[in-house]
Amino acid sequence: MLRRGRLGTGAVALAAAGIVALPAAATAAPARGTPSRQHLAVAGSGTEWSWGYNGLGQLGNGTITNSAVPVRVSGLTGLTDVVGVAAGRYAAYAVRRDGTAWSWGYNAYGQLGNGRITNSTVPVRVSGLTRVVALAGGAVNGYALRQDGTVWAWGYNNYGQLGNGTITNSRVPVRVLGLSRVVAIAGGGTTAYAVRQDGTVWAWGDNDEGQLGNGTTANSPFPVRVTGLSAVIAIAGGQETGYALRRDGTVWAWGANDEGQLGNGTTVSSTVPVAIRNLTGVTAIAASSEGNSGYALRGDGTAWAWGLNNTGQLGNGTDDTSLVPVQVSGSTGLVGVTAISAGSFSGYALRRDGTVWAWGSNFFGQLGNGTTTPAFSLRPVQVSGIARADAIAGGGFSGYTLVNTSIR
Repeated sequence: MLRRGRLGTGAVALAAAGIVALPAAATAAPARGTPSRQHLAVAGSGTEWSWGYNGLGQLGNGTITNSAVPVRVSGLTGLTDVVGVAAGRYAAYAVRRDGTAWSWGYNAYGQLGNGRITNSTVPVRVSGLTRVVALAGGAVNGYALRQDGTVWAWGYNNYGQLGNGTITNSRVPVRVLGLSRVVAIAGGGTTAYAVRQDGTVWAWGDNDEGQLGNGTTANSPFPVRVTGLSAVIAIAGGQETGYALRRDGTVWAWGANDEGQLGNGTTVSSTVPVAIRNLTGVTAIAASSEGNSGYALRGDGTAWAWGLNNTGQLGNGTDDTSLVPVQVSGSTGLVGVTAISAGSFSGYALRRDGTVWAWGSNFFGQLGNGTTTPAFSLRPVQVSGIARADAIAGGGFSGYTLVNTSIR
């Protein structure tokens, strides 16, 4: 989830999980339950760092070796001019200051967008995209928002998640049909979301749990309007759930709810948006393209979470699933939070002092604290070596940070 304020998002007025918005020139078919298991960061100088699982090269450092501490993403000429990153479950994406998009990691379905289907352990350029101002990642898809308000997609397309009216995969970006004046994008598992300048929300792709929010369970290979939502200022995509933050500080959700990820006190799915209970004054939301948990940041600097909690991803000191929001770290909790993000089974927070904190699953070192033991943390732990961070975003088993200084 992007934290606004320091970066100056220009034309990109909104933020969503899985996106880092940028200054304007600003998770047979793959199983929907398979993680990317990495965490990335961008230093304020424009350098990028990553940690966690690296079996498909998603750390971008030229190796396939896991790392429990941040390592530098390599391979881009002029890497220091990178201004934003995002990720799917197996691949990561970056935008340079010149508006070009780059990617690395898993590529069996063309999700690197470079016209090929071979993995890459270092960044390669996404074909044909210029004037990019925001990126988002789905399960095995990439999404880009251009400065002209159009949305582009590439990768796997069995559910129509490319939004171009087909179910044919694409190794290069194709334009999402019928969308203009878009100000924010988000990738869910096999569904994608966009907010238009008028505050309406649009969705396309998989809809078996009602995650398109249009009152049906029929998939759509082109955008359809999410029912009943207006004045939306941020969106996020979960595995089979969509989230929207309205201007009044309330959060709404739709789609799957088997783990309470709608946050309304039930486990009943909904094909139209329902209000998340007891959650007001919210300034940011997050979810993961593989997660069944939702996250929110309130204006008082507290972080809240709800839904599945099998590896402590709610960060409240327990592993009990919650059907309504609970405060991250409980009454002694994480305070002074300025941004929130989500991995598949992990949560991430940025504090006012510029430090980054993580909780939940840590099997591959994705908490970034130098160890893989214990295998999960029920409360936030500090990510090693990241200071003076500006923003964070999450998707799949990954998270992202924009910071002012390099790793120490």
